Amino acid sequence: MHVPLVLTDFLDRAVQLYGNKTAVIDGNRQLTYLELQERVNKLSRGLKALHINKGDKVAYLSPNSLEMLEGFYGVYQVGAIMTPLNTRLRPEDYLFILNHSESEVLFVDEELYPLIESVRDRFETVKTVIILGSAARSGTYVYEQWLEEIPGYHFEREPLEETDYASLLYTSGTTGDPKGVLLTHRSNYLHALTTMHHLRVSDQDTLLHVLPMFHVNGWGSPFYYTANGATQVMQRKVDPEQILQNVREHNVSVMHMAPTVLNMILEESKKTNARFDHDLRIVIAGSSPPPAFIRKVEEELGWEFIQVYGMTEISPLVTISQIRSNVEAADNRERARLKAKTGYELIGTKVRVVDELGVEVAHDGKSIGEIAARTNNAMEGYYKNEEATSATIRDGWLYTGDMATVDENGFIEIVDRKKDVIISGGENISSIEVEAMFYEHPAVLEAAVVAVPHEKWGEVPHAVVVLREGHTVTESDLISYANEKLARFKIPKAITFIDQLPKTASGKIQKVVLRKQFWSGEGKMVN
Repeated sequence: MHVPLVLTDFLDRAVQLYGNKTAVIDGNRQLTYLELQERVNKLSRGLKALHINKGDKVAYLSPNSLEMLEGFYGVYQVGAIMTPLNTRLRPEDYLFILNHSESEVLFVDEELYPLIESVRDRFETVKTVIILGSAARSGTYVYEQWLEEIPGYHFEREPLEETDYASLLYTSGTTGDPKGVLLTHRSNYLHALTTMHHLRVSDQDTLLHVLPMFHVNGWGSPFYYTANGATQVMQRKVDPEQILQNVREHNVSVMHMAPTVLNMILEESKKTNARFDHDLRIVIAGSSPPPAFIRKVEEELGWEFIQVYGMTEISPLVTISQIRSNVEAADNRERARLKAKTGYELIGTKVRVVDELGVEVAHDGKSIGEIAARTNNAMEGYYKNEEATSATIRDGWLYTGDMATVDENGFIEIVDRKKDVIISGGENISSIEVEAMFYEHPAVLEAAVVAVPHEKWGEVPHAVVVLREGHTVTESDLISYANEKLARFKIPKAITFIDQLPKTASGKIQKVVLRKQFWSGEGKMVN
């Protein structure tokens, strides 16, 4: 018997078993799973009226909200492909993604509408823009008004196979333009089954959606928390005070977030001396935090710290660093050290660290190789980019570009990135994109952008610039220039001017030399 693994199963299960339970809390709005399904049916019926069919792309530009959650299931019921957009990009970025993805409908939060307003007349495929909010715009629908006019009875769904595409997610890489990652229903479904096991998700959970759902669908949380009938609380913005208030008010038991956000919460809890009398799990992905950071979370707040690792191309999680029963830790300090590592493979995934010949490195905690994963969660490829797909998926393994070691207990630990992608506050920044912007400035001869440590964001971009002879320009001048060209989070926090960039014999800029001077503790370039 073949039963397709399709994501609509998850909401069906929640409605059947938890229909009258609170499904979503979004500000003053609370809906049960039955009420959520009714709105999802309305959305699907509305999309069909807009001639959205199987395989069409539907884009969402929204913070975490009821509307975005129901979007996943409403889009899937018509067989369409969900394309969530990062809320922190430039108008030109949205233009590229919407045109490249061939999206036909765009749902956009009213607060974010100005981000697409200036480029809307250059949309090539978007036929309909629907505002999530109450403020009407010229030539758009207002979501709630549009939804009210649509009946919410049973919707006859488009037949789906598990190999059908579900998500098209755009991620920054080492090239300027984002790449579209295609994930199937099967990939997302199997990832959900695996992850809900390792994160111990149950119907007792209340999730606070801190991690934006555009980030590989909030690490899959709209799927496995829905499947288990958990209550999902929407957090629209990263506001530490409000997060702590929601944790207390709604008895939140689990949150997913980047390390920088957790650090902000820790600082806020220190100011208010916040304490909680219920269990709470914090799921963290990104740069491995220092062990002292983990001890602070677990000993001062009493929250359980869980480190995971993944990337958009693998749905995304493939490792976890919880301490196994057959691994001993001498004390709390050693336990924190283990928890800070990238971890070991999740069920259903094979993860190994290999050298340049594809041979697995020794498990000695010293030998360095690249992390590669073999999993059903892997993407089908980059949309309309066969060259990048072939470079990433080779011989049945997906190569992540992250360099790591493996210790004697099988714990992987990332030590560097093969690609020069900067991860700042959970956002991927292409150093090449930022460099290309600097090269457009008439006074800039050469530019290299590297990650430097930052207390709040983990790491931030720093530019090292060589000026053309006879030209002068200040640091503030170049930062102002960047402000006109890039999204705010991509702008270097500082610029160092030097006479010559370090290079190899072949003329390649040695970024490793530049990075070393910042990460070694010296913190300053020597001209």
